[in-house]
Amino acid sequence: MTEVAAVPMSARLQADSDSGDLESRAEGRHHDSLRLWLRLLACTMLIERTVRTRLFRRFATTLPRFDLMAQLERSPAGLRMGELSRRMMVTGGNVTGIVDQLVAEGLVERRAIAADRRALAVRLTPKGRRRFMAMAAEHERWIEEMLTDLPVAERTRLYALLGHLKAVIRRDAAETDASSTGDLA
Repeated sequence: MTEVAAVPMSARLQADSDSGDLESRAEGRHHDSLRLWLRLLACTMLIERTVRTRLFRRFATTLPRFDLMAQLERSPAGLRMGELSRRMMVTGGNVTGIVDQLVAEGLVERRAIAADRRALAVRLTPKGRRRFMAMAAEHERWIEEMLTDLPVAERTRLYALLGHLKAVIRRDAAETDASSTGDLA
């Protein structure tokens, strides 16, 4: 019996959860697709944890605040709250809370939309844009640092493989959506 197998599964799952390494949940008996998915998830979680920690230490901010500001930086005219919620894949209440904080700090502003005075658009203030650009530059540097030991050829190949995987998953999701829509008719 191996050393890993001698440790009860529940203890290993807790240790995996504590360390953020969900990949170690997969064992040889699991299908390679499950092991691949867990490896992708583990890599994502490791990178995200590092970014979260660095954003907080360097800028006293959170990843959701950074993400919201990134969405606004891509849309200088501003975005409606519902659109921010959709793009960030969070509830409207989450977006409202973040926007309220950023407004109080003078980093974003709410403005009435001329075509629909009942609706508001949120956009970065000049101060918010400067702050975001500083964070974005650091964020990019952090990602480069984390991936620097992966040779360029391997990064290029991995990028292509993940692009193919994304297309396959999208196709499968579209087929699933189409078949579930047909079930409702």
